[in-house]
Amino acid sequence: MVKSIQTKEYALLVERLRKARIGAGLTQAQIAKKIGRPQSHISNIESGQQRIDVVELKRFAELYGKNIKFFIK
Repeated sequence: MVKSIQTKEYALLVERLRKARIGAGLTQAQIAKKIGRPQSHISNIESGQQRIDVVELKRFAELYGKNIKFFIK
């Protein structure tokens, strides 16, 4: 069984996250500060090394001014 973090769908999710952050004009460090996590946490998510849960995805969507459906279409 393939882990979801290794699927094409998950790769698209993290790519959309990265592009949305950049499009919002925010750095990884700025996002990390807003959610109270280290910058490495954001980097690990965007590189696909760490899974993101739905609650955190919702928070990112809010910070980036996107609907959560944007990331999972």
